Amino acid sequence: MTYCLAINTETGFVLCSDSRTNAGFDNISTYSKMHTWAWPGNRVMALLSAGNLATTQLVIKRLEADLNNGAVSNLLSVRNMHEAVDYIATVSTSVQNIHMVRESGNVNFEATFILAGQIGTDPHETLMIYPQGNYIHESNEHPFLQIGEIKYGKPILDRVINRRLSLEVAARCALVSMNSTVRSNLTVAPPIELLIYDKDSLRFTHQLCMGEEDPFARKISEAWNQGLVLALQNLPKFNWETSAETAATKNSIQSS
Repeated sequence: MTYCLAINTETGFVLCSDSRTNAGFDNISTYSKMHTWAWPGNRVMALLSAGNLATTQLVIKRLEADLNNGAVSNLLSVRNMHEAVDYIATVSTSVQNIHMVRESGNVNFEATFILAGQIGTDPHETLMIYPQGNYIHESNEHPFLQIGEIKYGKPILDRVINRRLSLEVAARCALVSMNSTVRSNLTVAPPIELLIYDKDSLRFTHQLCMGEEDPFARKISEAWNQGLVLALQNLPKFNWETSAETAATKNSIQSS
């Protein structure tokens, strides 16, 4: 399983992904699910992938080949992000069709992607590409996109994420969302990749890859755990608890 997340704010975007690939209990491997391309001063693009590994790897290989061969459509020739997402969607559906023709068994070759990037002076964007080739933007109310094992990391995003968050706060929230997923689902695991993009910079300068024992990732996890315990302790008490505490306090005063 996989968990990938994109948060789109007024000042840029944050991407986060795990690296666990599970093809059975005895076949667990590590593959990066975050792929980046940057032409400083021109454009930047990043692609998060979830789904069939054969499909996602061949899609990336096709994108790279089109760049190297100077194909009519490639990540450097598209004029805007919508042309880019259309192009990637076409490659993805083509790859899935090839696999399905070759495979006679009951194998699911579907793959889902999140494309994030900026071209020239156009606004930065994040888009989710479904296996069928259609795609969507994030909503203004919830400016984030998730693919893979989304349910465990979604509650914190629903409560906290908005367009006005700073990129650093959004990045810490992304790590908390990932940490919640890792703790609840063994098929999602480090290394965790994090990318923070400042809008209009047209370059990637903040990228982290955190292993299981990474000190910063451990601090985030420990601080979040402590915060949850403290928040639980500070929740409003039931009426009968308040009455009992009041009575206990009175008895203590009278005894002294």
